[in-house]
Amino acid sequence: MTALAPHPATQIGGNVQSFDWAWQNQTYHLTYEIRGNGSPLLLLPAFSTVSSRSEMRGLADNLSPHFQVIAIDWLGFGQSSRPALNYNPALYQQLLQDFVTATFDEPVGVVAAGHAAGYVMKLAQRQPQVWSKMVLVAPTWKGPLRAMGAAAPVRDAVKELVRSPGVGQVLYTLNTTPAFLKFMYRRHVYVDGTRLTPDFMQQKYEITQQPGARFAPAAFVTGTIDPLQSREELLQIGRSLSIPTMVVIGEQSPPQSKAEMAALAALPNVQSATLPGTLGMHEEYANEVAAIVLPFLQH
Repeated sequence: MTALAPHPATQIGGNVQSFDWAWQNQTYHLTYEIRGNGSPLLLLPAFSTVSSRSEMRGLADNLSPHFQVIAIDWLGFGQSSRPALNYNPALYQQLLQDFVTATFDEPVGVVAAGHAAGYVMKLAQRQPQVWSKMVLVAPTWKGPLRAMGAAAPVRDAVKELVRSPGVGQVLYTLNTTPAFLKFMYRRHVYVDGTRLTPDFMQQKYEITQQPGARFAPAAFVTGTIDPLQSREELLQIGRSLSIPTMVVIGEQSPPQSKAEMAALAALPNVQSATLPGTLGMHEEYANEVAAIVLPFLQH
């Protein structure tokens, strides 16, 4: 198998930029993209094996006529650097804080999908002045193995196995074939299977084949980069927020995830909407999500 070299191509139809981020005496490159004019709006893709700012293209199409949208690839994903780091919540929390502080000189609106929502909420609790409004689309905080009930020692063992040379790459390869990715999409990510065309799945597959691609996804799948540790923490942070917040719930989300979304949406200071879709609704139903969130972001 030949690894595909990263290429700084447009993913949301904008101008590709690079942010150099220092972490523990090393510098890493974060790729992000800017499209449109107006007030800034940050788009944060969900964490997943195929996480990429490209999944925000539909939202960017709809929102860039009204805002200057900025979409990023998280460290370890997409076209950003993919070092063999010990990926953990502290790393991503600091990365988000540093990127927002360096990029924006005013409070910024944010649309965060999946696990990104937890990081946005924690930053809001720590520095409420950074966000003007928050939209949390199908917010999650448990990685797949944790959501399935796997014990911490089992999850840690899986992570170390995937990180290991040789065997780890083989396991990762088996779990990122186009057929397996399509199977996972049909189970948890997309509702309409007809959208999972060969071209679409090939694009997702290519995301997984960058050098060093297995390290950050291994951390996500095993719950190592879960931004929160309990529903109680989720709701405690949610209750503390003074920033206008909207939660968008996917109607077909897995029951456990949907229950978490509903609990957050039920807080008195949170607006909410339920739309078709599941954990990938920000991509699959981008038009519908944009139609709901645009009035909230504009007023």
